[in-house]
Amino acid sequence: MKITHVQTQQERDDAYHVRWIVFVEEQGVSAEAEYDEFEDESQHVVVYNDDNEPVAVGRWRVADAKAKLERICVLPAYRKYGLGKSVVQVMEDMARRAGLGKAKLHAQTHAQKFYEKLGYTAVSDVFMEEGLPHVAMVKELKKGEGV
Repeated sequence: MKITHVQTQQERDDAYHVRWIVFVEEQGVSAEAEYDEFEDESQHVVVYNDDNEPVAVGRWRVADAKAKLERICVLPAYRKYGLGKSVVQVMEDMARRAGLGKAKLHAQTHAQKFYEKLGYTAVSDVFMEEGLPHVAMVKELKKGEGV
């Protein structure tokens, strides 16, 4: 497995492919909502398997002087291998290098415990986003931590 900071259109298309499978096909998010006005300002990452197929992705951008982690997903066959954790850690490291001290995200409620294990704390009640229950979470990005 290798994690790539997206630089080419092909890599971005690979990220979009994984997101389409997980969010649009699996979870029922509309295509219009999945691809938004923040695509170009976001930093995208893709995990490729040993056959160079995209299997996990995420993106982050600066919002309110924090790293906002978004669109984190792993293809069903590759879950439980720690790829989601790796994607989050790589994005946090990128944010630290960019000088950001905090990260935030909107976690689907079924993933809240996953993010808590990575140091995130819930800071909201449950709310609906694209028809799915979410909770807002934050984390301090301490210098010297990370992968």
